[in-house]
Amino acid sequence: MGSPLDRLFIAKPSRSLRASSFDRRGGNGDNIQIKAGTTGVLCDIKGAGVIRHIWFTFPSDDPMLRRKAVLKMYWDDEEHPSVEAPIGDFFGQGWGEKYNWMSLPLAASPRDGSALNCYFPMPFAKTARIEVKNESDRDLGAFYYYIDYELFSDDRALYRGYGVSDGIDGAHERIAYFHAWWNREITSPGPESGGIENEWGSLGPTPTNPTDEHNYLLLEAEGFGHVAGVNLYIDCPSPIWYGEGDDMWLIDGEPWPGSLHGTGTEDFFNTSWSPNEVYMHPYFGYARVPNTFGWMGRTHAYRFLLEDPIRFGRSIRGSIEHGHANVLTLDMSSVVYWYQVEPHKAWRPLPPVEERAKNMPSIGVVEVHRWRHEWRQAMIERRRKEGKEVEGPIWGDERTE
Repeated sequence: MGSPLDRLFIAKPSRSLRASSFDRRGGNGDNIQIKAGTTGVLCDIKGAGVIRHIWFTFPSDDPMLRRKAVLKMYWDDEEHPSVEAPIGDFFGQGWGEKYNWMSLPLAASPRDGSALNCYFPMPFAKTARIEVKNESDRDLGAFYYYIDYELFSDDRALYRGYGVSDGIDGAHERIAYFHAWWNREITSPGPESGGIENEWGSLGPTPTNPTDEHNYLLLEAEGFGHVAGVNLYIDCPSPIWYGEGDDMWLIDGEPWPGSLHGTGTEDFFNTSWSPNEVYMHPYFGYARVPNTFGWMGRTHAYRFLLEDPIRFGRSIRGSIEHGHANVLTLDMSSVVYWYQVEPHKAWRPLPPVEERAKNMPSIGVVEVHRWRHEWRQAMIERRRKEGKEVEGPIWGDERTE
């Protein structure tokens, strides 16, 4: 492919334009207001072109605004959005939080992760409309944005500018449209483990999982295209490692195990051996880790398939186990980014704002200490029932069956 800088010496017959929140009066009030319960239209572009860069920043006194505000994108006057996701999750910040992180296509930059950036190219042949729906009960009083794009004289000039066919001949390369979808699920141990959270075989024999039926769903799409990336947010209520789950991709209706079957969560995200440290590569990494007790708490892992996209001709179903053989209770949410030729399959509506904005309670060292206390009491009671004397501290007996 060569260096991405190679394209800098290619002059294209297009115009560089920007939609922004600049003060139309020439003052310094360079923002718009999106009142509670309303939708702000950031751009409504007519013509053929490509969105090259998006930048947002917005202060708010609603701590969950990043989950309550929804980003939507529509291409070529389509009825259903091609992008629909909470604004924070889309840009790589989970749980309504703000934190700095970086990758090649997405980044949250200082101050304190307040500046949200996207460099995914987003082509369109007729129109492009980007909206932000404020589902908070508080006004978004100062929303700042840039949307940088280029326009061509017509759609055929767009195709020629990027060296692809006009979209008529399916045997050639074609312009594919940008898509993104958010999902969330509070998982439960599945039938594979008999409903028991038996990770690492800690509570019995390790189960098997010869299906993707009970996995966490990353993506289910119909059409012709390729997957370009995943942001995965995991809140784990246990100190045990959450990431024995395999990623599975079933392409064009094929049966399990599919063309691409992984070996573990950290393996899909290009790391190894149950990582619990921040690491940010342009293509993959761990932007947030709990750094508390074991792996208990919130982890944000990401991988962008820029050199190795997952291609599909008719359909794709991407999923990942929640623990090996789906044995764990986890709060999992994700945004998957992909390109496909339109039309796309309309997905189910986002959950109501009350559900999206409700994080699971934090579990800390005090709760773990209470767990140990209950186990100690159970061991003392078992010794007494067996007629044994209870002497000395319960130390090490935590490891007994």
